[in-house]
Amino acid sequence: MSRETSLHGVHKGLGALFTDFAGWSMPVRYASELAEHKAVREAAGLFDLSHMAEIHVTGAQAADVLDFALVGNLTGVKPGRARYTMICDASGGVLDDLVVYRLADEHYLVVANAGNAQVVADALAERVAGFDAVVDDRSETTALIAVQGPKAVEILGAVTDADLDALKYYASVPANVKGHDVLLARTGYTGEDGFELFVNADEASAVWRILTEAGEGHGLVPAGLACRDTLRLEAGMPLYGNELTLEQSPFEAGLGRVVKFEKPGDFVGRAALEERSKQDVPRVRVGLKGAGRRAPRHGYKLLSDGVEIGEVTSGALSPTLGYPIAMAYVDRAYAEPGTELSVDIRGRIEPVEVVALPFYSRA
Repeated sequence: MSRETSLHGVHKGLGALFTDFAGWSMPVRYASELAEHKAVREAAGLFDLSHMAEIHVTGAQAADVLDFALVGNLTGVKPGRARYTMICDASGGVLDDLVVYRLADEHYLVVANAGNAQVVADALAERVAGFDAVVDDRSETTALIAVQGPKAVEILGAVTDADLDALKYYASVPANVKGHDVLLARTGYTGEDGFELFVNADEASAVWRILTEAGEGHGLVPAGLACRDTLRLEAGMPLYGNELTLEQSPFEAGLGRVVKFEKPGDFVGRAALEERSKQDVPRVRVGLKGAGRRAPRHGYKLLSDGVEIGEVTSGALSPTLGYPIAMAYVDRAYAEPGTELSVDIRGRIEPVEVVALPFYSRA
């Protein structure tokens, strides 16, 4: 049986269509995923992300344990700022991609994907051994709500005491939303400006209602996982299980920049990642642009002159751009933008062109 977030009853009341995602019953759409996608690009969307994991790491050596456990330099993150990073295994394979917020000198918040929540929590609990730090998984008592879109500042600004103009991208600040204490972060997974609100699970429904009322007249709509997927795809953002897996290191994914070899000391996977960084990876992640209306999908084979040279990891008909887009891993020789390939879409061969990522960037 799927787990339910603290907002499940709210979604039900809104007529959401649910799907099982990483063991959670989550709204996939409310009315139209195309309308929800369009609203996020042009106005704002309201997302329930409470299925994600919130793991706190505190103590005198909180920074040191995260520098050892993760590939990034977390000691270098200033309080109030955040960093995108990854946790790898000893062979350099990606266990998960993460956003880590430094809330204070000795207090970090690690946000992990729902499907990897237990894997990340277990890995951190294991890797903290020998350090003066505590790992505290507060996922059960924390809800996460996101407001994403060009009207997000206007909507949230009407109901919070936080100075949104002073809150930078990849930063967070404690805030109050009409009497409810939240951690307010300016991050996102849609390619738009927006905010994520970490709130006590038992206050989530009240905060959702406050944001919904503030969004009236601004085009705010509740948005489900279907449009979240097409939004992140347009923005060229990887999804764990598609673009990121244990089979790839950050270098195959084109995200080698997150691995910080210059930080002092050892970290899990360091030796293997140093070795991988010196090699030309055989396959690389690219963007694909299609013609017509048939979109390449996860698992479809890519061909050059009839020979298989890669595989699609994510694909959809882009609601914003109006043509099919996809991300894929292809042999290095075919990764140059402008390269013409074809994709086998259920037995029908369709042309695609390699293009630079992202497909969409906000003005």
